[in-house]
Amino acid sequence: MTLYALYRSETGALPEAVPEKFSWFAALLPPLHALVHGLWGQLALVVLAVAVLLAGIAIIGAAAALWLYLLVVLACGFAAPGARRRALRRRGYVAAGHYFAADAALARLVLLEAR
Repeated sequence: MTLYALYRSETGALPEAVPEKFSWFAALLPPLHALVHGLWGQLALVVLAVAVLLAGIAIIGAAAALWLYLLVVLACGFAAPGARRRALRRRGYVAAGHYFAADAALARLVLLEAR
């Protein structure tokens, strides 16, 4: 069971469920995760971090750059739920509580049944 943060749209769109756990998708493919979920700030930070690491390879070495890159992607994995919640609030979604469910569809169903 996973804890989901539920968000309801003011416009009547389907509710969103954000899992409150580490995101492997965000850790393995940070730019793609940011694009899929519309996290433009996170995308800019990841691209900037990779550019700085690539520029600094000559100074810090390839091994250190690799370890720093791993730290960046781990941070993306841990920060993904918070970034998605903030993006939903900016898009006009309102927090509707938390719910334990086996998957996101079951968590969304709770909000749909409450209407």
